[in-house]
Order: sequence, then C-alpha cells, then structure tokens
Amino acid sequence: MPGHLQREIEKIKKQILSLGAMVEDRFQSAIYAIKTRDLELARKIMDTDFEVDEREIEMEEECLKILALHQPVATDLRFLVAVIKINNDLERIADYAANIARRYITSFNDPNKFKYDYTSMADQAAKMLRMSLDALVRMDVNMAYDVRDMDETVNVMRNDAYDSMKTDIQKHPGMVGEIINMYLISRHLERIGDHTTNIAEEVIYLIEGEIIRHT
Repeated sequence: MPGHLQREIEKIKKQILSLGAMVEDRFQSAIYAIKTRDLELARKIMDTDFEVDEREIEMEEECLKILALHQPVATDLRFLVAVIKINNDLERIADYAANIARRYITSFNDPNKFKYDYTSMADQAAKMLRMSLDALVRMDVNMAYDVRDMDETVNVMRNDAYDSMKTDIQKHPGMVGEIINMYLISRHLERIGDHTTNIAEEVIYLIEGEIIRHT
C-alpha cells in the first residue's frame, strides 16, 4: 500500500506542475496580448478558460480520492492538503488572466491616452508565479519566503496606478468608465500577486509544517 500511495503522490506532483505551467502560459499570453494589441489572442484566452477549470476539478477529485483510499499521514497528508489549495489558487490566477484579456478587449477602441503601461507590474507578478512554482518543484523554502516578500512591491505598483488614474478621472470626468476599466487590469495583476503569495505560503507549510497566513 505505501508503494502505491507514493506512486499516486508522484502522479499528483506531475499534474500540479503541469497545471502550473499551463496557468503561467495563460498569464504571460494575456500580458503579451496587451503589449502587442493582439485582439485574437485575448479572445482565445477568454474562450479557453474552461480548460483550466476542468483541470482544477480533476486535480481536486484525484486528491480527495487518495485521501479517502489511503488515509495518508504526516508529510503525505500535508502535501495533498497543500496541493488542493495551490490547485485552487492556480485556477483563480487563470481567471484573472482571462479577466485581463476581457478588460483589454473592452478597452480596445478607447483613446490611446488611457493605455497605461503595466509592464513592470506584470513582470513582477509573473516572476513571483514562476518562483513559487520553482519553490514547489525544488522544495525551496527560502525561495517561497522571497516570493512572499515580493508581494508588497506589486501592491505599491497597484497603488501608483490608482493614483495615476484618479488624476486622469479628475481631468476627464466624462471618461470615468474607460479609465476604471483600465484600472481593473492593475487590480487583477495585484490579485494574481496575492494568489501567488498563497502558493508560496503553502510551500512553506508543506516544508515546515507551519501555517503562516495572516502573519
């Protein structure tokens, strides 16, 4: 039985890393669509979001099946609990990537003066996501803590975007809707940073056995 459990655990590891790579690609594609004004790519990201949803459900069902059949303890139990939570965070990141694509499509014909540069914020969030997944692969607790520390930078960038757009609303009160639509992209990026931080905290829990959320 232990040997069979370990084979199931290894299978879950491959599946969660595959889902992580899929979600990271969706996020990068959403940002690339904005940079290159690729409307078709943005639509594709929106239209295929269901694929991540299906994978998330399959992953959760696999973890629950292992919990029911094998009743794992100690490290194996922590791993499965962490994967279930990471699985949910990855699905939410994919949702926000689709939301970014949706906001871009909505703003496609807006005046160019309201095209804000999200490059630095997107690069930081993407780096955090990549590092959190690397920390999971390598079981690197120091890298996970680094991701957690990086989240504040994304929050500051979101606040800067808010201040910039608030000024634009004052200057152009007739275009509040367009500006708020663009602000929401920065909000989605900030939420991706939050969910990436959640992944890092689950890696810390997996390695150290300590829950550090809200600390």
